[in-house]
Amino acid sequence: MSVEHLDVLIIGAGLSGIGAAYHLMQQCPTKRFAILEGRAALGGTWDLFRYPGIRSDSDMFTLGYNFKPWTDPLAIADGPSIRRYIEETAEENAIQEKIRFQHKVLQADWCSERAMWTLQVQQGDQAEPIKLSCQHLLMCTGYYRYEAGYTPEFKGREQFQGEFIHPQLWPDNFDYSGKRVVVIGSGATAVTLVPAMTDKAAHVTMLQRSPTYVVSLPAGDPISDFLRRFLPQSWVYRLARTRNVAMQMLFYALAKAWPSLVRKLLLGQARRALGADFDMRHFSPHYKPWDERVCVVPNGDLFKVLRAGKASVVTEHIDGFTAKGIRLKTGEELPADVIISATGLELQLFGGMQVSVNGAPFDAAKSMGYRGIMLRDLPNAAVVLGYTNASWTLKADLSSEYFCRLINHMDATGMRQCTPRDTTREVKNAPFLDLSSGYIKRAAGKIPSQGDRAPWKLYQNYLLDLALLRFGKLEDGYLEFSAPHVGEAVKTVSAG
Repeated sequence: MSVEHLDVLIIGAGLSGIGAAYHLMQQCPTKRFAILEGRAALGGTWDLFRYPGIRSDSDMFTLGYNFKPWTDPLAIADGPSIRRYIEETAEENAIQEKIRFQHKVLQADWCSERAMWTLQVQQGDQAEPIKLSCQHLLMCTGYYRYEAGYTPEFKGREQFQGEFIHPQLWPDNFDYSGKRVVVIGSGATAVTLVPAMTDKAAHVTMLQRSPTYVVSLPAGDPISDFLRRFLPQSWVYRLARTRNVAMQMLFYALAKAWPSLVRKLLLGQARRALGADFDMRHFSPHYKPWDERVCVVPNGDLFKVLRAGKASVVTEHIDGFTAKGIRLKTGEELPADVIISATGLELQLFGGMQVSVNGAPFDAAKSMGYRGIMLRDLPNAAVVLGYTNASWTLKADLSSEYFCRLINHMDATGMRQCTPRDTTREVKNAPFLDLSSGYIKRAAGKIPSQGDRAPWKLYQNYLLDLALLRFGKLEDGYLEFSAPHVGEAVKTVSAG
C-alpha cells in the first residue's frame, strides 16, 4: 500500500494553522504541504465556541496576523468577525484548497532511519485510518481539548432540574429568555457571558470562588479610525500594532516590577466604574496582577450591567447543587433556571494525538521547550503556541516564520533531521507557563517544562523573540542536525 508523502503537514486549521500555511507558502514556496483539520470547518477556537458574546480577549491589531491588516472598526472583536477574518485569509491566499477537513490525526511516529514522520489519520467516518508521511510536522492544535472543557464534580448535580451547560458545548439556538442564570467562574469566559446574557435573562449572577483582576478597554480605536482618513490600511494597522504591543509589554513590566501600584490602578478603575457603594471584595484578588491573566471587558460592559442591577456577583464556595439552584457554603441558596460552568479548559498537547520517536512513546511532560517552539529530543516538529501575557498570534507568527527559516537552512546545508538537544542536562526545570491559574496547575503532568536559561527559557517577550527568532543564529549548539540515509522500506507517492 502506497503512502502519500508531503514535505510538511500542518495539524489544525485555526488561527495558528492558517497563519502557518501563509508563512510556509511565502518562505518555502516549493514545499508540498497540507493542513489536516479534525473538524468540518476552519477557524479552530473561533468556530468551536458559540456562546453568547464570544469575543477576543485582546485587541485585534495584535491578535490579527502580521501580514493581513484588521480593518474592522471594533478592536476587541466578536467571534463571528474573527472567524470571517480567518476565512478571508484562507481564501485570499488559496489556503482553503490545502485543508483536508475531518482528518483527525490519531498517531504520529518519527523514524530516524528515514528522517520521516508517519501519521495515522482518521478520515471522517471511515473504519480504517489512512497513512500520510512528511518530513516536517507543524502542530497548530493549541493547548486545550476540543471535545470537552473542564467541569468540577459538583455534589448533587443530578438533582438540579434546570439546564446545566459548559460554554465549550453551547447548545444551538438555546433560549434563556426570562430565566435566572448563574455563571460559575470569574475568568475570560465568565466576564464575557455575564453582560452578554443580560439582554434576555431575568437576572445573571456570576458565582466566583475567588476574584479576578478585570480591566476595561475601549472596544474601538478612535486613533486608528482617524488615521484611516489619510493613511493606507496597512500603515494604520502597523502603527496600531506597534503601539499596542508596546502598551502590552509596558503594562506587564509594570505589573511585575510594581505590583502594588498596578493593583491600585486596576482596583481604582473598577471602583470608579462600579460606584462607591459596590462591595469591592468581589474584584480584589489576593494574588498579584499577572500571577494569573488579567481579564479585559470592552467599554466596561461587565461593570455597567452590575451597576444597573441586571447582574450581580457572589464570591463564595459551592456546597452543592439543589433541585432549584446552588447551595453555598454559607447555607444560602442561589436560585437558578440555568447554570453555566465557565470553569475552564482541559489542557491537551498535540491535539490529543499519540506521538512516538522510533517506536517509543514521546512523553511531553518529561521534555523541555526549545525557544517556546520545539521540544527537546523531538525531531523535525514545531508546536505553535501563543503568549500568555500578550496576544496569541504575535508568538504564533514568529514561531511559524522561525520554523520555515529552519526548513530552508536544512535544505541549504543538506540536512534532513533537526533535533533540540540538551547534552549537559545542567539546565534546571521550571513550569512551562508562568501562571498560577487552575488550568495550568491541573495540566502539570501533561505539558513540558521550560529551562532557567536560553534557549530553553520562555521569556514571554515579543521584542526579544522578534530579534532571536527572526534574526538569531540557527546553529546555536543546541540543535543537532543530521542527514540520515533515506531508506526504501516504505514506498511513497508525492502529492501535488
